[in-house]
Amino acid sequence: MPPDLWSWLPEGHLALFVIDAVEALDLAAFYGRYRVDGWGRPAYDPAVMVALMLYAYAVGVRSARAIERRCVEDVAFRVVAGNLCPDHATIARFRAEHQDALAGLFGQVLALCRRAGLVRAGVLAVDSTKMHANASGSKNRDLEQLAREILAEAAAIDAAEDELYGDKRGDELPPELADRKTRRARIRELIDELDAERGAEERQRRAMLEWRAAHERKTGRRPPGRPPVEQPKRNKRSPLVNVTDPDSRPVKTPRGFIQGYNAHAVAGDGQIIIAAEVSSGTRDQGHLGPLVAAARAELVAAGCKQRPDVVLADAGYWASGQITELEADGIGVLVPPDAHARATPNPRRRGGLYERMRERLRTDQGGALYKRRMMMIEPIFGQTKTNRRADRFQRRGLPAVRSEWCLITATHNLLKLWRATSAPAAT
Repeated sequence: MPPDLWSWLPEGHLALFVIDAVEALDLAAFYGRYRVDGWGRPAYDPAVMVALMLYAYAVGVRSARAIERRCVEDVAFRVVAGNLCPDHATIARFRAEHQDALAGLFGQVLALCRRAGLVRAGVLAVDSTKMHANASGSKNRDLEQLAREILAEAAAIDAAEDELYGDKRGDELPPELADRKTRRARIRELIDELDAERGAEERQRRAMLEWRAAHERKTGRRPPGRPPVEQPKRNKRSPLVNVTDPDSRPVKTPRGFIQGYNAHAVAGDGQIIIAAEVSSGTRDQGHLGPLVAAARAELVAAGCKQRPDVVLADAGYWASGQITELEADGIGVLVPPDAHARATPNPRRRGGLYERMRERLRTDQGGALYKRRMMMIEPIFGQTKTNRRADRFQRRGLPAVRSEWCLITATHNLLKLWRATSAPAAT
């Protein structure tokens, strides 16, 4: 008889912990996609595939081909996979077909952490990190470039069709020309999206100008803030869209711009992630309220009765209306009105809420509380992107990227749970 694979791993190993954790999860959303009448080719057990995905993401292996290799070469992967070896196409299809169910594992893992006493939600820290997209910045195109590509491609196709068919209709198109038509249709869709985006920006600019004019007529004073200025047409550049991943955007990082996404997280004491979200673009502003609402919903779903008392966020999340709503709901908010790089307060942010927040942060209690933000959430991003090598999304499109970010953050919490329970016994 062959030896038991489980005996090849020490007691308390992460792979064994993941298998036990999967047994405690509700996998009905995964099993629901498969037929039970016996028709079709037998699928891999969803429990095995879920355990394989969780363990692979936990140890920083996210490529489908790399996971396939590990199922042959790595003992821990073989134990998790039950000595099976699903090919990379099966792994990739499972991840794509079950992206919503995989994202839903985040809440279930959070519930496991809550039952272990690891979730402390009195103080929440909100922050974001910029993640590379599975796309190159050189594939960004504006309206004029897309139009030139369509014209050039159409001319090349017409020339090729003339050479192949002459005066014939050309009904017998080869498959490669069908693929080209699909691509041309997609580029036209991107052009329509760019036109709609430019139209929305122009309508928003005109609405703001009308509001400023009405405010000045009513009060006799200029409204606060800088008025929107239309750039000269010769300097006006069409918005860029990436033909590989249209949802990704050039986002600014301390080391320059990258083609990617903005990944948000809400963490409590103990560095347990309570909510995770992804947005396109660099700006954090406008996401504070939705992130806190998502965190409260996740806490309720996980069975946590503790209510957030304080929310900590950096200056990028400043939004006066959202801060006022949170404070009216009984949640204290500490968000500096000025970026840490400014030597003097922002002159456009004076009076009212701005001064109250600055005064709150200058107190010993407020300053000490805000310093906890750095220890609560920033190490999460460093550990995720450096130690677990998850600094680039594998999939494309905002829904797929959001699912992958939820899986990354869920495995972060799973590692926290493992270290708090099994790891000390193993050492």
